[in-house]
Amino acid sequence: MGGGIAMTFANAGIPVTLLELSNETLKRGLATIQKNYERSVSKGRLSRADMQMRMNLIKTTTSYTDLSNVDLVIEAVFENPEVKKEVFSKLDKVCKPGAILATNTSYQNIDEIAAVTSRPQDVLGLHFFSPANVMKLLEVVRAKKTADDVIATAMSLTKTIKKVPVLAKVCYGFIGNRMFQPYMRVANLLLLEGATPQQIDGAANDFGMAMGPLAVADLAGIDIGVSARRARDDSEDALAFLPSELMYEQGRYGQKTGAGFYSYDPETRERKTDSSVNNLIRQEAERRGIKQKEFSDEDIVDRLTYALVNEGANILDEGIALRPDDIDITYIYGYGFPAYKGGPMFYADQVGLGAILERMKTFQKGISAKFWQPSPLLKKLAQAGKTFSEWVGRR
Repeated sequence: MGGGIAMTFANAGIPVTLLELSNETLKRGLATIQKNYERSVSKGRLSRADMQMRMNLIKTTTSYTDLSNVDLVIEAVFENPEVKKEVFSKLDKVCKPGAILATNTSYQNIDEIAAVTSRPQDVLGLHFFSPANVMKLLEVVRAKKTADDVIATAMSLTKTIKKVPVLAKVCYGFIGNRMFQPYMRVANLLLLEGATPQQIDGAANDFGMAMGPLAVADLAGIDIGVSARRARDDSEDALAFLPSELMYEQGRYGQKTGAGFYSYDPETRERKTDSSVNNLIRQEAERRGIKQKEFSDEDIVDRLTYALVNEGANILDEGIALRPDDIDITYIYGYGFPAYKGGPMFYADQVGLGAILERMKTFQKGISAKFWQPSPLLKKLAQAGKTFSEWVGRR
């Protein structure tokens, strides 16, 4: 992630200093960056001279003091809040007054990270999406004490580095990943109740999603999702995400281990259906007394998309996102929602919020029932016969 962010700034002609703990790690990081650029050169997308110019803009260091005069720092260490706080405490000591201190966290509480510094007004989230040098979306996350000029600077910067910004407030997962949690929960519940990975992903693909949810889980790493959920200690989600837990316990972490919800060719990474996955989930469902059934593709698509819509409504109601459009942009540019359907909130308006609310009631059966509680805002708008596009903010 750090390398991808560095490439993003170098591509815009902005000098970058990469800080790592060791020279060995820096060498590996630079080698990966060069390999990515070489790939672009081989495909004719970049000249060798331009590649060298961009590589020359990326400097490396293992000393925090080399960041003493930078205007912006973006922390991209792994998702451990204590490690992030330690990094920000060090940055607070060495960075000049007025420097913007940003975290690339996907989930963590930025208010708590900012609190370890003497300058919380200069701290915010800049959540890039992987690979950072390719993906257009950038969540700009305002913490409680982030100053207006810091937000304005960050939003302006996104244009310079050719990203599409969305402003969010602090909550677990912000806009995109907070909505992705119920989306993935539904996919796992569908598996428990009788659908197969290929059926779920196939229905999502036919709807227009760039990738189905279970293929995404394999790509991102099943172990990453399991670790994040266990850190939250949510026993209800442990049951709902039981298929992911089963894959984890079998050492099936996804593409990186050659097996997840699918099996993968070690050379080509071609995805293949694995009947052992279906058998394992079916046996566990039977052991737990979960009755399986058949689902139509329409059932699957409705459950997946309405999970996004319902959580999106909660996000609007809580003021995490300012507008329905921000949610739609997040999902089109960051999660592969079909652009021609306008994003989940626009799509919901076309379906009709009343129709969605009625459809959700039919999902309130079996083990899924407790996970289909309609958003207060969804109910309010549906009962008034209004749309998300007519919503004008919190009241």
